[in-house]
Parts: sequence; structure tokens; C-alpha cells
Amino acid sequence: MKSLPVIVLKPLFHRGDEGIAIVFDHNKVLNNSIKKIKGVKWSQTHRCWYMLLTKENYQLIVKTVKELATISNNPLKEYLEKRKVIKKINKASGQQPTVTVQRKTLTTITANNLEQVELMVKTLKIKAYSPNTIRVYKNEMMILIHLLGEKKIQELKTTQIKSYMLWQLETKKLSETKVHSSLNALKFYFEQVLQQPKIFFEIPRPKKPIKLPTVHATSEIVKMLKSVENVKHRTMLMTGYAAGLRISEIIKLKIADIDSKRMVINIRSGKGKKDRQVTLSVKLLEQLRIYFKEYKPKSWLFEGADGGAYAARSLQQVFQAAKLASGNIKKGGIHSLRHSYATHLLETGTDISIIQKLLGHNDLQTTLRYTHVSRKEIAKVQSPLDKLDWN
Repeated sequence: MKSLPVIVLKPLFHRGDEGIAIVFDHNKVLNNSIKKIKGVKWSQTHRCWYMLLTKENYQLIVKTVKELATISNNPLKEYLEKRKVIKKINKASGQQPTVTVQRKTLTTITANNLEQVELMVKTLKIKAYSPNTIRVYKNEMMILIHLLGEKKIQELKTTQIKSYMLWQLETKKLSETKVHSSLNALKFYFEQVLQQPKIFFEIPRPKKPIKLPTVHATSEIVKMLKSVENVKHRTMLMTGYAAGLRISEIIKLKIADIDSKRMVINIRSGKGKKDRQVTLSVKLLEQLRIYFKEYKPKSWLFEGADGGAYAARSLQQVFQAAKLASGNIKKGGIHSLRHSYATHLLETGTDISIIQKLLGHNDLQTTLRYTHVSRKEIAKVQSPLDKLDWN
């Protein structure tokens, strides 16, 4: 009995779409049958017939050729399993269940390495890391396992991790901060998941550049706030500056967090999951009352269009629009209001340790960087140019 020809069904990426490639040795009968399938197309680039990757199209292909050929769908099944695992990882890390890695790279990622990433995400969640940290660490690991191909990530040695760092810095030209993020993800994986802390003893970290924070003069703050006509937008920016809040802290404020009797704002689960209190400005309280009468929020202090918390990206856009309208050309986003808050407090004589507590910094060194941009000490120094006699 003559054996049937073999058709291999593979994942195909063509013109931005996922497809099913129908691959077989030249066979006139098969070719005539397949080209009659509704929706099938010929790819000149890949030299094969293909259809969009859907369950219905797969069933249609199988129905058409099952009597004419032996079907091998292992490459397609392997691809779909990888895609399923990535969706699972995304869901575990709090992201929308979509494939974040480019689909054409999925075929270079092994099931073992995907399982290791999933294990790391689970460990991060058990240890109650923030959704943002989980997202960053997961993305860093996905980039690495794509590069590893068939090599198991758990078998990496110190020398290989060093080479990866060097590749990031010299070939990819990534910033020192980005490389630190990559190392943090790997360090967590090896130390907390694999219980191998020694592997990082000999790995140096690239020195981060020391950058001064962007600080706006008080006159620039006034101009920006006056340029914003929308009451909600102006109130959000005033809140950020008046209390030195991070953008995540502004949008997470609840109505109950504003304590007008004690004149404090309660910051719940700030960075590092720490609660703290900051002073409620008298002027901010007046503005909040104006805002409240007009918008009547229910639970979140600043509600978005859907009634949930206001979106961070939208608030950044509000700030950038205020800068543009006020003629402010300084770089930086809304976090510069927090920098300005800290620097202005320092310049008016507030003790650095009190500023540290108000900002919620663990390390005083983080707060001390504001001494480098404060005019308080710099203003005492006279430039030698001013001492020259021009007469």
C-alpha cells in the first residue's frame, strides 16, 4: 500500500498576521485540493499556502486533506502552547492576557525557559512585590530567554551573565539604569527562585550617572497652575506640588484620605507599601472644596472617565500641557513637582530629616540629593567673575 504524503502545519508570520503554513513536497492532487479552500492564500516569500491562524481555518484544512495526506501539526501545537504560557504569565503579572513578545520570536523560546519565567512571577506575587516590579522583571526575563534559544536559563554561569551585561552596554547601547533593572530581575530569579545567591558575588554593577532632579522656580509653578483652566486638572497638579506626591499616589487618593480636621493627607500603600502622612495645605483644601462641589467624586478623589481612578498617562499629559501653555521648557514630567516641593522646603529652612519622612524615603542619601539643587547654600557663594574690576 502506497504511503500518504505528509503535510506539516507550521506557524507563519506574514504581513503582521499569525498564520498557518501548509507545507508539503510537490503533489499535484494536494495542491489542487488546498488551493480550493476558501480563504487560503499563496505566499511567494515563504513558497507555501497559508491561512490566518484560527480554530475554524485549522479545522477546514484538516477536513480538506485528512483523506489525502498524513498531517503533522507538532510545530503548530508547540507554538500555541508557548503562546498559552505567555498569556498565563501576563495574567499572573497583572497585565492584559495578550502576547507581549513579538510573535515571530515565540518559536525561539523553549518551554523550559517559559516555565522558569512563570515560576519567577509566582514567587514575586507570593512575596507581594508591586505589579509594576513584576511587569518589569518579567519583561527583562522574556528578552533574555529569547536570546538564549535552546539554552536553559537556570544553567547560566557568572561569566555568561557578565557577557550579557557587556552586550547590553556596548552592543545595544542601553543605559546603566536599564542594565541595573535587568540585573535586578536576574538576581531575584537566581537568589529567590533557584536559591543560588553566590552567583552574583562576582558580578559588578555599572556605575549609574548622577543626575540632578529638575526643579521649577516658585514663579514657574504659579504660571503652570494658572495656565490650567480645567478645575480637576489644576487640583491634581496642585495636590502633587502641595504634598510632594508621586503620580501613583495622586491618582490613588480616596476622598477619605483627606483629613481636614487634622489638616493631613493620608498616603496609603505608597512606594514600598508604606503608609505616611503629609501636611494638607490650606490653599489646597480651598481648591479641593471648589473641585468637590463641581465634580462630586464618589470614592476616588480624582475619578477617571469610567468612574475608576484617574489614569497616570492622562495626568502626565495634563502636566505637559500645563508646561507648554506656561512657556516652561524644562525637561521632565510631573515628578518634577515632587522635586520642586522637596527643594523649596529645604530652601525655606525645613530640616532634611523631616523632608525625608514627608517624601517617604527609606534612605536619607536619596533625600540629600536635593541639597545639590537648593539655592540656599549656592547663593552664599560669589562667582569670581563678580570680583573682577572692569573699570
